[in-house]
Amino acid sequence: MRLTACGVGAVLCLALFVPTLLAAETGAAGMVKSTKGAVSIQRAGQTLQAQAGSPVLVADVIVTGADSAVGITLQDGTLLSAGPQSTLAINRFVFDSTTSQGELDSSLKRGTLAVVSGKLSKASPQAVTYRTPTAILGVRGTEFVIQAKPQ
Repeated sequence: MRLTACGVGAVLCLALFVPTLLAAETGAAGMVKSTKGAVSIQRAGQTLQAQAGSPVLVADVIVTGADSAVGITLQDGTLLSAGPQSTLAINRFVFDSTTSQGELDSSLKRGTLAVVSGKLSKASPQAVTYRTPTAILGVRGTEFVIQAKPQ
């Protein structure tokens, strides 16, 4: 009976920690949590259909179509919600879950982006940057919306 309990405990630990290890191993900045309509990820010259559970990697460009939206959760708990006709690039993401230190650099090339800040911006607000074609935003707040129109 004792071995069975240990076996169940080992399986439970693997179930809880393997996704985190895989995300770190693959360089995932986060994960797609929800999609509506046509949402794609441009990665290394390929266009992939985004769906709930898809990893979001550094250097990915997320594109939403008309009447489409995507919700993304980054490793530090930051929530990103891009609306219709949006193009969002994850330029850089580094996060140490032990210290909550790191860096986030993202670009909204067009469309809208709602942000709820995670641990990184609370611990190191100077290390979080959102760019648009006309501005660079540093983060001091916890919730905000960005709109970018292509020039």
